Amino acid sequence: MVRGDLVSDSTHDQRLLDKRGPADWLHMDPWRVMRIQSEFVEGFGQLAELPEAVTVFGSARTPPGSPEYEMGVELGRKLSRAGYAVITGGGPGCMEAANRGAREAGGVSVGLGIELPFEQSMNEYVDLGVEFRYFFVRKTMFVKYSCGFVTLPGGFGTMDELFEALTLVQTRKVTSFPVVLMGTEFWGGLLDWIKSTLVGTGKISPADVDLIQVTDDVDEAVRIITKADQNRGERLRDEERAALNTVGDAQ
Repeated sequence: MVRGDLVSDSTHDQRLLDKRGPADWLHMDPWRVMRIQSEFVEGFGQLAELPEAVTVFGSARTPPGSPEYEMGVELGRKLSRAGYAVITGGGPGCMEAANRGAREAGGVSVGLGIELPFEQSMNEYVDLGVEFRYFFVRKTMFVKYSCGFVTLPGGFGTMDELFEALTLVQTRKVTSFPVVLMGTEFWGGLLDWIKSTLVGTGKISPADVDLIQVTDDVDEAVRIITKADQNRGERLRDEERAALNTVGDAQ
């Protein structure tokens, strides 16, 4: 972690993706691969023994004491009481709120931070924090160690994470992965546009809309997560029984 004048005016992501500049940068790309590999190894090592976890996204600009912040605290608390670790981006705002709720409920509070061109530290309610240089490595950790996403109101970063999750579910890169949006008023316009424009022009199928569930009720959000988790467990048990029966018939 660096602060003040030591904060760089560019990031590792930016330098990786920027093709401008002297040619010697091109010769450093193989070494970047090693750094990227080390981030994956560190993330896998730190998070591998987490209990079942839910990732909560939301704006870093949400002020403490606001209705959205308090919703995040309640969500983190109730997810923890339901037996889930709570993973956020580790920053302030809605992320802090969810981490705070998890910590106050005695649960596992996790923050996956990211290097930014301005100062942003891990919030004080994170018990296990990992800082990443590259967004794509961090996104892998969010998905790999979560059984669902809950998205509070947020900006571009939240939208990016939301649509990444929806794309993975739509393309079946992940299965039985619920995506819950908290805040019917905030998300209503986006949902209307998805239905009228994306479905209306054939860019997605009507069934894709069902990948998104919207609510103002924290208890309902937790029920959606736990129900999907139970269904996934039942399906895995059915697959294991089918595999055992196949082996028995072959013998």
